[in-house]
Amino acid sequence: MLLEILKKVLFVSITISAISCSFIQKTKSELKSNKYLVYYSFIINMIISILFCKSFTDFNLIYSLWVGLFSFIGADTIFKTLEGKINSYSDLKDTNKNKKTIK
Repeated sequence: MLLEILKKVLFVSITISAISCSFIQKTKSELKSNKYLVYYSFIINMIISILFCKSFTDFNLIYSLWVGLFSFIGADTIFKTLEGKINSYSDLKDTNKNKKTIK
């Protein structure tokens, strides 16, 4: 087993989780429905992982996909940890509606 590569993949996954968690938190209010949030999160994690790995590491596509999967799983843990400390999807939608009606 290539433990050194696994350590590198997990380390990059932690970094990607933090980046994607922030990005998803900022952009999830644009979704039409909360039921698509998991799919949106998965796709964003995969895209950011592939781009990050191709830009800043020597990982091939397979390792980049593993990074995306691990970061998706890790981002879910970050969301649960921050639950109550960040705005929920419905709070963001209500805030967005209020901003549009005020303008």
